[in-house]
Amino acid sequence: MSNTGMNMRGKITFYEEKNFQGRSHECMNDCSDMSSSMSRSQSCRVESGCFVVYDRNNYMGNQYFMKRGEYSDYMSMMGMKDNIKSCRMIPMHRGQFRMKIYEKENFGGQSHEMMEDCDNTMDRYRMNECQSCNVMDGHWLMYEQPQFRGKMMYMRPGEYRNFRDMGMSGQRFMSMRRITDSC
Repeated sequence: MSNTGMNMRGKITFYEEKNFQGRSHECMNDCSDMSSSMSRSQSCRVESGCFVVYDRNNYMGNQYFMKRGEYSDYMSMMGMKDNIKSCRMIPMHRGQFRMKIYEKENFGGQSHEMMEDCDNTMDRYRMNECQSCNVMDGHWLMYEQPQFRGKMMYMRPGEYRNFRDMGMSGQRFMSMRRITDSC
């Protein structure tokens, strides 16, 4: 059994209104389209696990990382402009973390293998952007600005030849961190 396959069940409950009011919708795994369950969502509780939520269906658009806790008004807390339309549960990972980042699309340009967080690719590798990557082990978050700021993208094991296919056209990433929370 692989380390990535050692999942704990996650549970997130979305509410139509702020402060956990109105109709609710519970997710215990990935949900690619929440619009059939509720037209809007303004607060949520993550009872267990970690999730990435998206402001478009099919895991597209802006992404936000949510770990265990209460989010009574996440639209203002996180600066969201739209409702959550889909969510993905992040499986727990035990073991090493490995990702190879590339300066250009299609694994071109200079590359570096990472096993630890990197708060600034320019300072560490003299690489001013990352446009493709190969996640070999673990789950990662990539950020458009140094110091884990700006737009974020969740990366699970796999090859990512370009980020346009994931709805991140023109996006470049300058910091990365491992998801080590006990999801």
